[in-house]
Amino acid sequence: MEEAQEPKSGNESLNRRYLAILLAGFEPASLSATGFSRWCKDNQEDQPALSRLEEDLSMSSHVFHEIYLHLNWHTKNDQPLLTPDFEPLVHKFLQQRCLYNKGVYFQGIGGTENHVHLAINIQPFVCISDLVGDLKGSCSFEMNKLKGFKSLEWQRGFGAVSFGKKQLDWVLKYIAHQKEHHAKGTTHARLEKDWINEDGHQENGA
Repeated sequence: MEEAQEPKSGNESLNRRYLAILLAGFEPASLSATGFSRWCKDNQEDQPALSRLEEDLSMSSHVFHEIYLHLNWHTKNDQPLLTPDFEPLVHKFLQQRCLYNKGVYFQGIGGTENHVHLAINIQPFVCISDLVGDLKGSCSFEMNKLKGFKSLEWQRGFGAVSFGKKQLDWVLKYIAHQKEHHAKGTTHARLEKDWINEDGHQENGA
């Protein structure tokens, strides 16, 4: 089960500093202010990571960006865990968690009893894999705590497909009618892929 925890990637230190900055109340557009500089002086041991972080986060205030993403992932072993009474809780949590993550803007959510589809747009500094890890881990952790038992586990991996703003309405309709599409066999393979097999080929989720 993926649970909320500190990132374990090579950017672990950077992510930890990033979280500390966000908790301190800094916004990306203001990271070059004297307040950020003072904060850096108090955290000299990780200055290279802080410098990269300041560059990445301030970039979004100086460049044009229109990054729309469709994400999807499955429950562990495609178990039908997202029941009619449980699915709304999971979807609501994921929506709120998107709002919690800086630079992430929720657009829509849907799915079936064994997987989730999510549409968002993001700023350039957002790391997609870290974001999905946070969404999946925090969701399963909080839902299991709420239920008092292991009620939700996610499959490893996820699918991520970019699309243009003009396609947003179409993507949202596709997400909203997931159950209907799967029942009628009218799904779109590109938006259902969520993992890669041992031969390196992308596969569709169930």
